[in-house]
Amino acid sequence: MKWSERYDANHKPSYDNISEFIGNDLWHELNLYLQEAYNIRPNVTYSKCSAQKGWNIKYRKGGKSLCTLYPMQGYFIALVVIGAKEMAEADLLIPLCSQYTQNLYQQTEFSLGGKWMMVNVTKADILHDVKKLIGLRVKPNRFIS
Repeated sequence: MKWSERYDANHKPSYDNISEFIGNDLWHELNLYLQEAYNIRPNVTYSKCSAQKGWNIKYRKGGKSLCTLYPMQGYFIALVVIGAKEMAEADLLIPLCSQYTQNLYQQTEFSLGGKWMMVNVTKADILHDVKKLIGLRVKPNRFIS
């Protein structure tokens, strides 16, 4: 069953519901990292966007979006926007990332002021890339690996 079919707009899932559906420890690792490194809390919101309809988790810091996380069965998608201000730094970081992230970065077109990367977080190296990409947008309050 798809995530958007499990919880409609009138039935907000709990964090535990989301974690159970994803069933992947990388989910817990990223959420813990964001909460500790940026001293922020997740915001569960409903999106009617046709690209990824349903409940998602948004993280914001100082008025900037760090990422939006979309539950999938067995993994999750992290939307990370690389804005025009971060492009030069991203160009230096990307060669140090996994092949998957390098390919995604190259294939993602620049639009609406940045590269809107929908990263399928399925492995630890991709999760590491996501943390680094988020760090380009807003530097963490403290370093946590």
